[in-house]
Amino acid sequence: MKDEDFKKRIIGRAYRYSLNIIKFIDGLDKKDFTVQIIARQLLRSATSIGANIIEAQAASSKRDFLNFLHYALKSANESKFWLGLLRDSGKAEKNTVFPLLQETTELASILGSSILTIKGRKKL
Repeated sequence: MKDEDFKKRIIGRAYRYSLNIIKFIDGLDKKDFTVQIIARQLLRSATSIGANIIEAQAASSKRDFLNFLHYALKSANESKFWLGLLRDSGKAEKNTVFPLLQETTELASILGSSILTIKGRKKL
């Protein structure tokens, strides 16, 4: 796969993921105070993944590019935490959370692999 195709695919995937997170959050019980707090945290971290991937594309240096990918990875890991809390606390249906957690894990794996590839290619 060409580098440009990969960039478009990962950006599109992160964007769709953000839309799915928004739909998921919209379906949660807004009257539950705990859900409100966790949902806000999840919304911030999950949408930050795509935003940081976009920022990486406009980076002015390889180091800057790598930093934005690191932020995206951290956001993915944080999103896994919030999704797990919603699932394990019973605030969200496990079968609804599962595909989101799976996609979060896959995005984190792609980002981690990309970071390792970049680090292996050239010392920063």
